[in-house]
Amino acid sequence: MTLYIAIDDTDTISSRGTGKLARSIAGSIAESGYVVSVSRHQLYVHPGIPYTTHNSCAVIHIDSDECNPDTLFSMARDMVLDNFIEGSDPGIACAADHQITSEVVDFGRSAKRSVLTQDDARAVAQAARLLLEGLGGTKDGIIGALAGLGLVAPGCDGRYVMKGGLRQISGETTVEMVLSAGVDEVIAQDGSSLQTGTIIIRKFPKPSRVNKNAILYVEEKDGIYHEAVKN
Repeated sequence: MTLYIAIDDTDTISSRGTGKLARSIAGSIAESGYVVSVSRHQLYVHPGIPYTTHNSCAVIHIDSDECNPDTLFSMARDMVLDNFIEGSDPGIACAADHQITSEVVDFGRSAKRSVLTQDDARAVAQAARLLLEGLGGTKDGIIGALAGLGLVAPGCDGRYVMKGGLRQISGETTVEMVLSAGVDEVIAQDGSSLQTGTIIIRKFPKPSRVNKNAILYVEEKDGIYHEAVKN
C-alpha cells in the first residue's frame, strides 16, 4: 500500500517553501522505518488564485503495508501546525492509494486548468471519505492539497523532489550514479534508455513521474547529457 499525504499553501513569499516543509515531514516519517519520497505537482496559475511563487503542491509518498494512516496524518498535521507561518493558508489531505476515487482524480486534473473553491474540495473529499483539513489562514490550501492526491494517484504527473539519495547528487555525474540513487530510467531525446554516460545536473536530479516510476529526461550536447526538467 502507498499512503499519500499532500500539503499546500504553507509558505509566504519570504519564507521556506512548501516543498522544503514536505521534505522535513518526510524525513521525520522515514526515521520511523518507512520508505518515503516526495513529489511536486504544478497547479493552475491564474490571477484569481492566490499563490506564493509557482502554485505547486507537495505530496509525501509512504510505502508500507503496516502504516497507520491516522498516526502518520497526525504526525504530518502537527508538523504543519508547528511550522505555521503567519500569512500562509495551509491545507493537508491524506489517503491510501486505493481510497482515491475517480472524482478525486478529476478534481486534481481540474486544478491544473481551472479555478476551484474550498466548497468544491470539501464536497469531493467528503464523498470519498478522505482526510482533508485547513490548518490556518483562509484554509485555501485544502484545494491544492486535495488536488495533490488526485494528481499523484494515476502516477503520471509531477516530478520527484525527494527520492532515495537523489538530493546528494549535483553537477557532473553519471547515468549509473543516478540510477543507483533512485532514478528508475534515464531517457534521451530520441526515446532511448541510457545505461552509461555523463550527465550534468543543475541542482539535484528531478525525475518526472511516469507510470509511478522516476524517469530522468536528458538532452545531449557535445557528447554530454544535460538534465531536461519537466513538470
